[in-house]
Amino acid sequence: MGQEKSSLGLIRRYGLEYLLTGIFGVIPTPIGKVIRNIIYQFTFRKVGKSVCIQPNVRFIGTDTIEIGDYVRIYSGSYISNKGNRICFGNHVSIDHGVDIRAYDHSGGDITIGEHTYIGPYVCMAGPGLIKIGKDCMIASHSSLYANNHIFADPNKRFREQGVSTKGIVIEDDCWLGTGVRVLDGVTIGKGSVIGAGAVVTRDIEPYSIAVGVPAKVISKRGVVYSPQSVFSH
Repeated sequence: MGQEKSSLGLIRRYGLEYLLTGIFGVIPTPIGKVIRNIIYQFTFRKVGKSVCIQPNVRFIGTDTIEIGDYVRIYSGSYISNKGNRICFGNHVSIDHGVDIRAYDHSGGDITIGEHTYIGPYVCMAGPGLIKIGKDCMIASHSSLYANNHIFADPNKRFREQGVSTKGIVIEDDCWLGTGVRVLDGVTIGKGSVIGAGAVVTRDIEPYSIAVGVPAKVISKRGVVYSPQSVFSH
């Protein structure tokens, strides 16, 4: 009986959005763009002006998804929200095949600031907070996962021990190269550059240049090093 009520609740919550995004989500642009901007006003929490959502973008939990003005979401992206808020600021660009997932967890919103670009096939997921600032560039195939499996007890299965959620913050004007991994609990300071393939396991101070596995700061932006100072470390 409980399972039937749960299934009925899911149908009631997601039925209309499945119908509307399923029918209108496959219409080719430019006609599809105009139709989606009109129809999605009735299902999304917010859809701004001059939004371009290409065909075959999959949405779940549209009643808690906010899309600002002049946002572009390219085909093949998957945006799922099961209890928190997903918010795209004005002029955000979500490239092909991006996977964004928020879950029903206290404080687990996902927000992306104005003029930020998310490259192809980037993955990000809660259930912890993910906050990306303004004017950031996150290159293709990068990942941000705001959770970590608890594994202290060897006598229990991983799935029985749950996860920890500290959250991820990327401050304004950061550039993450292709294939960067950002782990839970990390803050990347304003104006930082993270080299391609780096794994960020700890906080990065503002205006740092960090590379490697795990990522280490090798210099600061705007600092000119003399040959003596470089080779003395």
